[in-house]
Amino acid sequence: MRNVEQAVLWRQEGKVQEAIDLLQEITEHEPENAQGWYQLAWAHDSLGLEREAVPHYERTLSLELPSEDRAGAILGLGSTYRTLGQYDAAKIWLETGMREFPEYREFEAFYAMVLYNRGEHAEAMQRLLIQLADTSSDQRINDYSRAIRFYADQLDRVWE
Repeated sequence: MRNVEQAVLWRQEGKVQEAIDLLQEITEHEPENAQGWYQLAWAHDSLGLEREAVPHYERTLSLELPSEDRAGAILGLGSTYRTLGQYDAAKIWLETGMREFPEYREFEAFYAMVLYNRGEHAEAMQRLLIQLADTSSDQRINDYSRAIRFYADQLDRVWE
């Protein structure tokens, strides 16, 4: 039987349906293969088949994964729920990711998107502004990072 690495290679080469077929075969014969489920979810996502990706992400997260892949699966599931309009589920998974992987800043960006979708615009902007101030390599942004951070949670305040 061919392996997960072959399926990843096919996905990267644009042979996504072939990758899906192989990954379905792998997960059918090895239902505890977390990598197989993770790559199956990712392959569905890459084809825009978000709804089909969800149960594969959920199965992945019920199994043992290396830390980096667990972070990717949590982000993938949270992002996928967001694109499906399931904002509460997205928020829960992205909060899980931020809690488990506080150093992974990508969770903050996707969390801000969910906050935006939920109408929580001020907090979404605050989080994005802080990320911008903390991570930008642009010298002009860096020159103003202190001010950006200061105003991030005071966007509606008017000074008289």
